[in-house]
Amino acid sequence: DRSPGVLEHSGSVGLALVVWLLGGCIAALGSLCYAELGVTIPKSGGDYSYVTEIFGGLMGFLLLWSAVLIMYPTTLAVIALTFSNYVLQPVFSNCVPPYMATRMLSATCLLLLTWVNCSSVRMATRIQDIFTVGKLMALGLIIVVGLVQIFNGHYEALTPQVAFSLDRVPSVGQIALAFLQASFAFSGWNFLNYVTEEVVEPRRNLPRAIYISIPLVTFVYTLTNIAYFSSMSPEELLSSNAVAVTFGEKLLGMFSVIMPISVALSTFGGINGYLFTSSRLCFSGAREGHLPSLLAMIHYKNCTPIPALLVCCAATIVILCIGETHNLINYVSFINYLSYGVTIAGLLYYRWKKPNLYRPIKVNLLVPVCYLMFWALLLGFSLYSEPVVCGVGLVIMLTGVPVYFLGVHWKEKPKCIYNFIGEFLKNGRSKHFICIMPSLTFLIFDF
Repeated sequence: DRSPGVLEHSGSVGLALVVWLLGGCIAALGSLCYAELGVTIPKSGGDYSYVTEIFGGLMGFLLLWSAVLIMYPTTLAVIALTFSNYVLQPVFSNCVPPYMATRMLSATCLLLLTWVNCSSVRMATRIQDIFTVGKLMALGLIIVVGLVQIFNGHYEALTPQVAFSLDRVPSVGQIALAFLQASFAFSGWNFLNYVTEEVVEPRRNLPRAIYISIPLVTFVYTLTNIAYFSSMSPEELLSSNAVAVTFGEKLLGMFSVIMPISVALSTFGGINGYLFTSSRLCFSGAREGHLPSLLAMIHYKNCTPIPALLVCCAATIVILCIGETHNLINYVSFINYLSYGVTIAGLLYYRWKKPNLYRPIKVNLLVPVCYLMFWALLLGFSLYSEPVVCGVGLVIMLTGVPVYFLGVHWKEKPKCIYNFIGEFLKNGRSKHFICIMPSLTFLIFDF
């Protein structure tokens, strides 16, 4: 739940609600641009595939490098920690759940869902469907209870005089950080672009899914926060480890146990979705020759990218052990927004570079221009307000430059390197995998 982070940085209830609403509008502008890119460049891999196609290998690799190294593992770690906090909150109702307990439960959840995604694509998508419905039901319950509170006259915190009263005036940098916190909640609006090749009739279904989902999510998230403020003071919300649990304890009485269960189930589905898409990103990168070809291997019966899934799981467990949640969100939100901006700038460049290319969807130029103006302001003020956090994110991304030139661009490597790689693959080969090489040649390994 990103509500405390948004409220903390925005400084008032009213401004926090404005951030939630505008955050959804900005996500809608971005999703319109991605709809055009998705049907114009119908490749799986999302941002990475589009930037590689438009700007070339180095830019695409830097996006891939930052996504694999920090963006997806961090997002998975944060959602897994949210899951464990909600599961453990009823047990540790009077204190913060122990550090080791949350990490162990998060790792167990990751391992379980990695096994599911390795075993069956159908099982993974069924889990996603079921737990998405569970998430909407949990949010629906919060909204209904909150509206009942408002109709009963409990809306003092939502009146303009109270909602926009400021104990402190937030700086522009703090408001930018509030938007980064909200953007983390909206992240995922571009997930379908990562699996375009697996979507049935993508030119029809990709934009349809985007047009329906973003307004719905914006509406639900804004109403959920209004419901929170109908019964919780800003101080209560900021001090809560699990906002929905605190909300349930105040209003649902003996049925309050529903809230931690519902939110835990919804985050469980979120972890599954991120594992599903991040593994496809690794797969696309390996197929293009930007990651080790091992990550382009799929199970010959289940058609699942097992090596890519295992790498995503292992990277997330490492992040779980070394990061603090609040800073992790700022890291990943900054890099997320940076990736979105580069990709949408690519849309404008591609319009200029290939004006006669057939585009089933062609958005008005004002849409990407407005998004990029907001994007530049947000990243600029975030960099000013949190230079260390944003600077670390940039440094992590730029470490990919030497890796690209040594590992990808340098074609004529010494023979000893090829011998080492060949020996490694020879010893680790298996009849259970098919390796899709950058040339798209299928090499079947057998004992």
